[in-house]
Amino acid sequence: MGKWLVSLILSGVACLTPGAAADNAPTPLTPFLGPVSLEESQLQKIDQTLERAMATGDFVGLAVAVVRDGETKFLKTYGVTEIDGGAAVTPNTLFRIASLSKGFASSLAGLAVEEGKLSLDAPAIDFAPDLKLAGGAEKALTLAELLSHRTGLPPNAYDNLLEAGIAPAKILPRYRKVKPICRVGDCYAYQNVVYDIAGLALAETYHEPYAELVETRLFAPLGMKTASIGFDALTASADWARPHKRDRRKSEDAAPNPWHEIEVKKPYYDIPAAGGVNASISDMAQWLKAQLGDRPDVLDATVLDLIHAPQVPTRSETRRMRRVMENLNASQYGLGWRVYDYGGKTVIAHGGSVDGYGAQIAFIPELDAGIVVLANARTKRMWSIAPMFLDLTLGLPQKDWLALEETTGGGAAGLQ
Repeated sequence: MGKWLVSLILSGVACLTPGAAADNAPTPLTPFLGPVSLEESQLQKIDQTLERAMATGDFVGLAVAVVRDGETKFLKTYGVTEIDGGAAVTPNTLFRIASLSKGFASSLAGLAVEEGKLSLDAPAIDFAPDLKLAGGAEKALTLAELLSHRTGLPPNAYDNLLEAGIAPAKILPRYRKVKPICRVGDCYAYQNVVYDIAGLALAETYHEPYAELVETRLFAPLGMKTASIGFDALTASADWARPHKRDRRKSEDAAPNPWHEIEVKKPYYDIPAAGGVNASISDMAQWLKAQLGDRPDVLDATVLDLIHAPQVPTRSETRRMRRVMENLNASQYGLGWRVYDYGGKTVIAHGGSVDGYGAQIAFIPELDAGIVVLANARTKRMWSIAPMFLDLTLGLPQKDWLALEETTGGGAAGLQ
């Protein structure tokens, strides 16, 4: 897999005695002071599990960060940016974060509400007059309902048209021919194209392009130095992870097919509020701190309480995620964020998936602890890293989270 770059940040006492440190082990930040703490033991477990997972060949490149008590406690990169002779992934390697982008849009919307510049009760058509829903239902759709996927449309409505290269502005009027699954506001069904109206609303509110708003109001003040929006910003970077996939196996008994690089899928960059952000693991560690409430100078408790508050039950998400999150009791959706009852604790989370990339963020506000995972290949094992962290942090029974005796991989399609 080429040379791996390892960057591990641990605060407190060393995780290994000096004599036990391997050549590629993390360098202690302080001298060894005694037995490892429970926190350090948990981080060691994560690292050891990820090293074993990388050895299965089920990943190309991977980057993981853990934040606790306002500090980056663990930041490590694994693998390469390209399967054939690529450079090692670094803490500043850019990945597509796909639908993790939705949290940036909702955070900006929360800021606009706090500043008295925007109402979440405003009709979505005030900012997207081309939007049409069956029976004129677009007149009833508010920004709050849009940000919580309560449009009444079927899940992922007309993502296929977006992927076919049709501009979002030309897709919006076509929704009038789509049979709704419920009345506006009455049920949850995940969307991408319509969600991007939030970006249009913010651009109009602040009289500034959406990408510039994200840069000036979030990226810059949070110290997200390499984060960007758009296809050109990704591919112009000197350090970015290429997307990969592998063909399906012909039979269950066959060995997994090799990874191969694919082209970056451009259409979802046309809906930046839903899926347009690129970021490194260093950037996302800063984003995680902000969402945990550790950067009130940028996102204060009023904004976070607004966007993290549950708006609608997501029973389909509960069924889907229980396959990898056995301790998930229930799930809801807030504004750009999923809200889980996980092991009796509130967990805020979101996943992102687009061809060749996977991303996940999950955090426990009560414990000021969370994790971010970025990968340049969609694999089944990637989606179990966050549940592993949650179980360790909450002291739940341990298990073989990443099924390391198995060799199969996979991944869901589309932005999640």
